[in-house]
Amino acid sequence: MARRSRLTVGALVAAASTGHVLYPAWLALASRRRQPTAVSDPEHWPAVTVLVAAYGEAECIGPKVHDVLANGYPGQLDVMVVADADIETAVRAEQAGATVITADDRLGKAQAINLGFSKVTTPVVVVTDANNVLFPGAIAALVRHLEDPHVGAVAGEKIEAGAGEDLYWRFESWLKQREWRLGTTIGLVGELAAIRTDAWRPIPTDIAIDDLWTALDLSERGYAIAYEPGAKAFEPPEHTMRQQWERRTRNVAGALHVFHRRRAQLGPAGGLVAAEIWGHRLARYTVSPLAHVALLWVAARRARSSRLAKLFLLGHGIGLWSMANRAASETASERASSTTPVNALDGTVSGSAPGATTSTDGGLSASGAVLARRIANALDQGVFLQAVALGGIVRYLRGDRPTRWTTVRR
Repeated sequence: MARRSRLTVGALVAAASTGHVLYPAWLALASRRRQPTAVSDPEHWPAVTVLVAAYGEAECIGPKVHDVLANGYPGQLDVMVVADADIETAVRAEQAGATVITADDRLGKAQAINLGFSKVTTPVVVVTDANNVLFPGAIAALVRHLEDPHVGAVAGEKIEAGAGEDLYWRFESWLKQREWRLGTTIGLVGELAAIRTDAWRPIPTDIAIDDLWTALDLSERGYAIAYEPGAKAFEPPEHTMRQQWERRTRNVAGALHVFHRRRAQLGPAGGLVAAEIWGHRLARYTVSPLAHVALLWVAARRARSSRLAKLFLLGHGIGLWSMANRAASETASERASSTTPVNALDGTVSGSAPGATTSTDGGLSASGAVLARRIANALDQGVFLQAVALGGIVRYLRGDRPTRWTTVRR
C-alpha cells in the first residue's frame, strides 16, 4: 500500500514538473553540444514592411512609427498600420508617416494582421505591437535569419519593462534559445516577429492567438522558426494582477483552442515540433496544473506526518502571501505610475539604479532581504502561473476565447 502511494506521488510530481523541470532538463541535454546557426548580413537587404495592428492606440502610435523608422534598418522600410474602426489612431499614424489601412468594423488583432498581409508587397513582414519600443537594430537582426530559405519566421525577444514576471520571461527565453539550437522553436511572439511573406497563410477567424497559430502552421509545412535574442521589444508593464490575469487566462484558453484545431501535430508524427508543443506549452497548460492541484490535496492530507508536505504547503502559503502584497502595492503604485517615467530600455524607474531596493526587511541584512524577496517572488510567480493555467482551462471549457477584447486606450 505504501509503495503504491509513493508511486502515485511520484507520478504526480513528474506530471506537475513536466513543463517546468523535465522538459527543460531534456532540452538542456539534447542541445548541450549544439550551437545556434551563425547568420550574417545579406548581400542585398530585402524590403520590409513593419505591420502594426492598432486599436485604441492614438496616443502611442505616432511615437511607435517614429521608433520603427529610426531603428536603423539598412534596406527599404515601410510602416503599415491597420487601424480597424479607429479613426483617431489612423489619422495620427498617417501624420507620423505610416501607410494606413482601415476597416469599418473592429476586426481583432489576428484578422487585422490578415488584412495587413493582404496589402503587403514586400518579401518580409515584421509584426510588432503599437505600445512597445524596439531595441536599435532589431529589425535587421530578425531579417538576417531569412537568408536561409528554410526559415519561415523569426521570433524576437519580448521584455516587459519593470514587470513582475521577469523569471517567467527569462525562462521562456532560455527555452527558445535551446529549441532553436535543435533546429526550430514554437516560441513566436506577436510583440516582435519577422515572417516571410510568401510563406504566410491567413489566420482562421476563430483564432485569437495569432503568433502560436502562425508558428504551428509554418512548422507543419516544413519551415523552421528561428530565434533572435538580439531583437528585443520592450513592453510597458501591466500594473495590476487583474490585468495580468485577464490577459494570461485569455491566452491559455486561446492556445488550447489552437492545439485542438491543430491536434494532428501533437502526436509522434509531429517529431521535434510535437515535443516542443507538449514541453513548452501544452503540458504547462493542462497536465502540470491539474497534477499540482492533486499534489496539494495529498500534501494537505499528510501535513501532520510529513515534513515535506508541510514544506510544500508552506511554499504555497508564502507565494499567496507575496501575491497579496504585490496586489496591494500594485494598486498603490498604479496612481504613481502616471507621473513616474519608466526607462523603456532597462525597465527601471527614472532616478533609480537597476536592481536597487528601497529598504531592508525586518532586521535582515541587505543581502538577506534581497534573497528573501527573490524566493518570495519566485514562489509568487509559480503559484500565479499555475492558477492562470487553471483559469485558462475553465475559460476554454466555457468557450470563452474571444478574438476581440476590451483594451486600455493608450
